[in-house]
Amino acid sequence: MKGPQYLLLILAGLAACGWGFPAAHRWPSPRNLLPSLVVLLGIIMLMLGALLTFLPRFFQE
Repeated sequence: MKGPQYLLLILAGLAACGWGFPAAHRWPSPRNLLPSLVVLLGIIMLMLGALLTFLPRFFQE
């Protein structure tokens, strides 16, 4: 069963969002792009990890 290995992807996405949201609001204007992109990547990791956790063969069929 390969589903539980994708839980690390979910945790990494949560960590990225947990760091990026506050940092994007605290950092000044030109530098807040980096945490904003980290949040976007975190959301993508969360969605991909959840999809692969519950449907591990999604991209194979």
